[in-house]
Amino acid sequence: MGKRAWKTGLISLACASVLTACGAGAGPAGQPGSGGAGSSSSSLGTVTLYTSDGLEDYYKAVIPEFEKKYGAKVQMVADGSGAVVNRLKVEKDNPKADVVVTMPPFIQAAQKDGLLEAYASPESAAIPVDQKDSAGHWYTFINNYVNFVYNPRLTSSPPSTFQDLLQPTYKDKIAYSNPISAGDGMAVIILLEKLWGEDQAFSYLKQLEQNVKFHTKGTGYLDVLINRGEIAVANGDLQMDMADKTVGGLSLSPLFLKPSQDAKPVTFADPYVIGLVKNAPNSRGGKALIDFLLSKEAQAHTYDIYGIPARSDVSPSGDKATAVKQALNGVQIVTIDWNHVLDNQKKWQDRWQSEVLGAYGKQGSVTAPQ
Repeated sequence: MGKRAWKTGLISLACASVLTACGAGAGPAGQPGSGGAGSSSSSLGTVTLYTSDGLEDYYKAVIPEFEKKYGAKVQMVADGSGAVVNRLKVEKDNPKADVVVTMPPFIQAAQKDGLLEAYASPESAAIPVDQKDSAGHWYTFINNYVNFVYNPRLTSSPPSTFQDLLQPTYKDKIAYSNPISAGDGMAVIILLEKLWGEDQAFSYLKQLEQNVKFHTKGTGYLDVLINRGEIAVANGDLQMDMADKTVGGLSLSPLFLKPSQDAKPVTFADPYVIGLVKNAPNSRGGKALIDFLLSKEAQAHTYDIYGIPARSDVSPSGDKATAVKQALNGVQIVTIDWNHVLDNQKKWQDRWQSEVLGAYGKQGSVTAPQ
């Protein structure tokens, strides 16, 4: 199933032992950090990846090839975008991770807190300038867009505007991920603040909360709850939701809401971003993994999970690429100032907890029941 891991988990991916166990013969040694496309006779050992949830199916498709080429073993910790960066902060003096994949503005926060090492990946030339840090602290990995999602089996007339979600018919039928721990949850605040300004955005969220059944630590589990019928509408992102619908077989459909009835539906790009952890225990392996995931070979597989490659030299092809294009047809894509978000993120999180949750006596870390 294409769902995101709801709780933090340590996942050892397949083909993680020496090359001979993977059926690979000795070959020219690849050089991690130089794009190393060839197989390596020198094992890179264990490479630890902290990642936003939602890319599990992608990793299952491409990581075994990396492990085979480099005689490596990748260990993956998947959680909400904010949670993986918080973990890096806790471990700052004794890092456990080599590579992090998260979303804006959490990647910018990680850079600001000195959690990332500048690394000039040789694969980064194909990444557009506005989608990477100029010093190499992070690179856009897979492009994605924020949206909402509903269960078409239970909702014959889906909402079309944000105001529709305030109707009594949605009482206890809405959920969205906690913006303190989840990038997609923060994206809800970011989009509303962009459209209406801060005060109106929080006024809306306070009204919406009376229809919210719960908030989840991460976003992926919401698709499962939508499919079960425990909720009718939730936040999400296009890549995850389209994968869950077609690959996972869940009863759900992506939805872009309008700020008003006479406006276009709106979204913004909220990409997965990759970076090297500062003082990583296996920096050599981390660099090799970044090179591999930014390579044309690996990027070509992003369409397999309805993602959009960050590289400008990977052309869209296939039914899934067409489906993504059609889903975004007629949707207005607004531009986000991530420095503005970074400057205000903590204030918005505090305000959300005090004014939105606090208005209803809810706890700050509420999660969906199992």
